[in-house]
Amino acid sequence: MTRPRTLAAAAAIALAGVACHKAPVTNATPAVATASQPNNDDARDRARRDSIARADAARRDSIARADAARRAAADREAAARSALTATVYFEFDQDALTADATSRLEAKVPVMQQNRDVKIRVEGNTDERGSDEYNLALGQRRAAAARRFLVSRGIDEARIETVSYGEERPACGDHDESCWGKNRRDQFVVTAGRMMGTQP
Repeated sequence: MTRPRTLAAAAAIALAGVACHKAPVTNATPAVATASQPNNDDARDRARRDSIARADAARRDSIARADAARRAAADREAAARSALTATVYFEFDQDALTADATSRLEAKVPVMQQNRDVKIRVEGNTDERGSDEYNLALGQRRAAAARRFLVSRGIDEARIETVSYGEERPACGDHDESCWGKNRRDQFVVTAGRMMGTQP
């Protein structure tokens, strides 16, 4: 082989070697970038979705706690109102408080203590037996008995109004003892103030 041909062949071999050597380096860099980019995007997407899910869960939990608090407050208010307006009953021709009447009046005390702007009216009632005048007086004594009890437990007497309806407002219209027993009563009406539930 002549010298010029030898040089040309050597140059061709050298160029081919350089081309083969550089080709993998040129192709490797984009391949690494292409492979790593989707992984970073997926991680960011997962983190964003997780953040949104946590925020939604916290919002739902907050709403659930607020709803539970409102229901509990409404239940306490209903229980307080029920205790305060519970009817007190009397024996025939009596204005003395029975054990049951005392228990019901006692339950009204914490309600009035924790609802200091609330005022009530005690309405005394009787059964139909006796004259109108007698029954009006008896109804008044029954209302006064309940008022005295509450005042004795520290409730301001200015918050308690009394009235007698005698036999004029029967709870039951039959003419027998089972009905008369329902008519011998004090009823309690909230006349002022906003009722709130009592705290334990």
